Formats: sequence, structure tokens, C-alpha cells
Amino acid sequence: MALCSIKELLAHAAEGEYTVGAFNVCNMDTLGAVLAAARQERSPVILQMSMGARRFVPSIPAFVALMKWMAEETPVPVALNHDHCPTPQAAAEAIGWGFSGAMFDGSQLPYAENARQTRRLAAWAHERGACIEAELGRLPGFEDEVFAEHADFTDPALAARFVEETGCDSLAVSVGTSHGGVKADGPLPLDFGVLGAIHSALPGYPLVLHGAASLPEELLRSVNELGGKVPPVRNCSEEDIARTGRLGVCKANMDVDNFLCFTREVRRVLQDAPEQYDPRRYLGPAREAFAEEVRHKMRCVCGCAGKSWL
Repeated sequence: MALCSIKELLAHAAEGEYTVGAFNVCNMDTLGAVLAAARQERSPVILQMSMGARRFVPSIPAFVALMKWMAEETPVPVALNHDHCPTPQAAAEAIGWGFSGAMFDGSQLPYAENARQTRRLAAWAHERGACIEAELGRLPGFEDEVFAEHADFTDPALAARFVEETGCDSLAVSVGTSHGGVKADGPLPLDFGVLGAIHSALPGYPLVLHGAASLPEELLRSVNELGGKVPPVRNCSEEDIARTGRLGVCKANMDVDNFLCFTREVRRVLQDAPEQYDPRRYLGPAREAFAEEVRHKMRCVCGCAGKSWL
């Protein structure tokens, strides 16, 4: 049985100074792609579902059961997490469905209210053997149901205080990444000074990066050359993200690049064979492209390839 707790995965990553990739899935194609990549790379992995996926998936309890069954059949450590729950109630619902953890995003709230709600939720989750990821600071950009106009970097002293006051199991920090990318002339600078200070204030504690996809220019171009109209947005470079594992980042959410690869292959097949109508003919290559991008992230960005202990 390879289904593990998030706490176990993050503890192993913290000790080994690498990052576990967390990938959002919403159907059999994306779920199968992520688990195939983890199996091929002998990598621990976190399967995530977003709030937007709740509206897309016909039956959430059935899909969570499928996620758990397929995770148990995969011979590497796999954990299930629900991403960006806007309320404690949404996070509690996710844990009730069988997720081993949930992310409560109280970053839009005043500090005291964020801490109060996170503390109560973490205590409730711990009684049920589940983990809570919290957020302090704010990332710019828009992705799924998450939006903020400006960045608000995480204060290192407040981060240490927040973790002590709330008992949250991991903390998403704002140090330069963005949700879904923002308009920029080049890769966004990741502030290693702020990240290093947070790591020093919370030694050994698992930090999380949201918006860790890099939106490489060549990937955006390849989609648009096939008829796409994806705007020229940018994010932090893969090289910068790859350095964060040594500074306490144990989990990184990276989805947009995978989605772009999936979309590129659907467009490519339908352009090359416009007579094609069988979804298996274009979803198969798209699933393989998604899996290959996840493998690339595991090998070259997260450093989690080969880190399976099973």
C-alpha cells in the first residue's frame, strides 16, 4: 500500500532537502498521467484537487475513492491533498471525503483572523489524523478561483509566530512566485533573501510554494503556433525553483505547464488530423505529454526523482 500521509512525505523531503511536486488532477487522464510519472521516476508525489475541479468532477466522493485506489496500486509514496480551500468548512469537507490533508487559504484575512481560523481547523484535523496547510502573505495573479492583484511577501518573524500560534503542518509562503503567471519581460525574480530568512526562522519546518510552474516562453509559443491565444505571462524560472529545496521548500504546486503540454498535444493532433473525432486519438497523446512534463519537473526542478523509500 503506497498511500501515505502528507506529514510523512514532507518530513522525508525536509530531511533530504528536496521538494515533492504537487499536481492538480481532475479526471482519469490527468490522474493516470501523474501516477505514471511518479512510478517511472520512482518519486513520491502529492495528488491535489482544486475548488474548480469540484464543479468539473461529476462525483467527488467517487473520484477521491478512485484517487486512493490508484495511489494504493502505485509502488511509490502518494498523498492526497485538497488545494486552496477558501473556508475552514470547505477544508473539513475535503478531509471528510478522504483527503489526507487540505490547504486553507486565509491569506486574504487580517492576520489575527487567519490565525484564529487556522488554529481551530488544525486542531479539528489533527483529531482525525489529517494535516492542514496554511498561507501567510499573498501571491499575485489569477489561477482557478484564486486571485490577488499585488504580491505581499511573507514576513519571516510573523511566519514563525503564525506556525507556533496555529499548529499548522506546513506553510505556503509568498517569495516571488505567482498564480498562473503575470505579464513580465522575463522570468520573475524569486527573493531568496526572504525565503532564506523564513527558513532560518522555521528550521526543519516544511514550507510550500504555490504557483511554481514556470511558463517557459518556448512552451507558450508552441501552444500559440498551433492556434492558441495564451497571453505572454511569466513566472519564476525552473532554475530558481530548483534551488528552494535547500531552503525548506518541501512541497511545490506546479500545474500550468502540465496543462499547456496537454493542450498543445490536443491541438497538434486535431490540426494534423482534422477528420479525427475519436477522443482517444487526441487524449492519449495529451496524457503522455502531461506525464512527460511531470517527469521533467520531478527530475529537473523538484529533485524528487528516485527519492521513493518503498
